[in-house]
Amino acid sequence: MSELPLNPLPPNISTAPGVVVLGRFQPLHLGHISLIEAAEKWRLENYPNSPLVLCIGSSNRPESMENPWSYREREAMINIWLKNQEGFDNVEIVSIPDIENPPKWVDHAEKYHGKNGFFFTSDNSSAELYSEAGWNVIRHTFEKRNQFEGWRVRATALMLSTISNEDAIRTILSISMPESIINYLIEIDGLRRLAFLVEGGEPVG
Repeated sequence: MSELPLNPLPPNISTAPGVVVLGRFQPLHLGHISLIEAAEKWRLENYPNSPLVLCIGSSNRPESMENPWSYREREAMINIWLKNQEGFDNVEIVSIPDIENPPKWVDHAEKYHGKNGFFFTSDNSSAELYSEAGWNVIRHTFEKRNQFEGWRVRATALMLSTISNEDAIRTILSISMPESIINYLIEIDGLRRLAFLVEGGEPVG
C-alpha cells in the first residue's frame, strides 16, 4: 500500500454504476474535454439513466510541477466548464488518491467511483487494467492525443508563468484550454505558481 495519505477518503455511500472517465486534469484541457464529450454522447445513446462519473486521479500527490493544482482546484475547473455547457445533467465528480500499486488500482478506485459500470478511455494501459478487472471498456480513439498531453500544456503554462499580459496568456493557452479555465487559473494565480515549482523554487524573470 502506498505511503501517500488517502485524501480524500472513500465516500460512505457508493456511487451508482455509471460511465467512468478517469484523468488527472492537470489542468483540464481540450483533450480531456473531447473525451468527456464523447463519453457523454455514448452515455446518452446507450445508458441515459446512468451517471457520467468524472474521476480526478492523483488527488493526494504533493504539489509539484507535475501536480501543480490540488484536487479541489481541479474539481473547480471541471465544475466551471460544466456550467457553460448544455446538457450534462447527470454528472458526478469524484477524486481518487494514488496508491502506487497498479494491480490493486481498480479495486481501490471502485471504492470511489462504484462498481459494475463502463470505463470510457483513450488510454491503453488504463483500458487493460479495467478490462482485466472485468469491466466493460469503451475505447475512444483520439487522433490529437499527443498534442494535448498534460505535460505539454503545463510546459506552455510554465513559459507564461511570469508574464503579466493576460490577453497574451489567453491567446496562447486558448489553443489547448477552454477560456473559462484560463480565466480561473489567472484568477487564483495558478499560473504564476508554476514559476516557483521549477528547480530552485524561485520565479524566472
